[in-house]
Amino acid sequence: MGRVKKNTLFSLIHDYFTIYLQTRKRSENTIRSYKTAMVMFLEFVKIQKNIEFKDITFEMLTTKVLSDFLGFLEKQRGCGASSCKQRLHSIRAFFTYAAEQDVNFVVYWEAIKNVKIADTPKAPVEYLSETAVESILSCPDQTSEKGIRNMFLMLFLYQTGARIQELLDIRLNDIHWSKVVAITLRGKGGKTRSVPIVDKAVAHLQKYVSKFHPGDLPCSEQYLFYVVRDNAKKRMTEDNARRIVARYGSAAKSICPEIPDNVYPHLFRHSRAMHLYQNGLDLTLISQWLGHSQLETTLIYAHADTELKRRAIERAIPNDKTLAKHLNADRFQISEEETLKALCGLR
Repeated sequence: MGRVKKNTLFSLIHDYFTIYLQTRKRSENTIRSYKTAMVMFLEFVKIQKNIEFKDITFEMLTTKVLSDFLGFLEKQRGCGASSCKQRLHSIRAFFTYAAEQDVNFVVYWEAIKNVKIADTPKAPVEYLSETAVESILSCPDQTSEKGIRNMFLMLFLYQTGARIQELLDIRLNDIHWSKVVAITLRGKGGKTRSVPIVDKAVAHLQKYVSKFHPGDLPCSEQYLFYVVRDNAKKRMTEDNARRIVARYGSAAKSICPEIPDNVYPHLFRHSRAMHLYQNGLDLTLISQWLGHSQLETTLIYAHADTELKRRAIERAIPNDKTLAKHLNADRFQISEEETLKALCGLR
């Protein structure tokens, strides 16, 4: 690959995020996700090359470095295949833009687009029991302001089933105070959905708003969850929220051993969906409530619940019992085709 001026990379990055993506009307969440991937990649290059951030050049962004970066995400950061693919897609998108701006960059784009991530079998959906959720929520100190905020943040994650960026994007004017309180969430692709809030969560919401937003009007565009930086209220970051959740997850494990070592925000979303399904809510409604664009995505909860029942029956009937030989594991297999037909009203 030919040599490129050192400042060309950062000039292109600047124009890509401040001009190109804006004119393409990408959502704030998409742009933020692309930025996160690019920063992580460049930080990895900086450490690997042992250089200053400003000294990174296109020549250094090789397929070998990108493959090593993806390996780092998987092995060191514990990222799954879907997360790695999302990061790879974000980086490829930038190289596509670079190639469109200058033919000299096509060779870089050609190399990068050939980097692949092997498909891996989907792991069973991970979720918390209702007891585990209650244990985590009981950990924050409710006599302190931060304790009140942190408990409410986790409670709201669970009650709304929101993705972490959806929760942190909530502004005060997204809360609809009526007979049935509801929250407008902005999901992937700029799609919005309204989520009703149960009475218990409403009481905590009112307490939180009175404590952290005194004097703010319901029509305010102030973020519901914020941190104070430079004497100004700024949107709380996803990393900040993840640290909060992880800290209380670790603390709760001492009183509830079933809690996994790694507790993260999305675990509350999975847990709420599973609890609703186990309590009889139709999968179609759960799919709409979660903001899934495809019904197939919601089937993970049916699979997980059926697998849980299968294991419970196997534990209840030891192998040395006569009844064990009559167990038919195929009875506990879910047919995605038949389930989808039922979800779409074809059964």
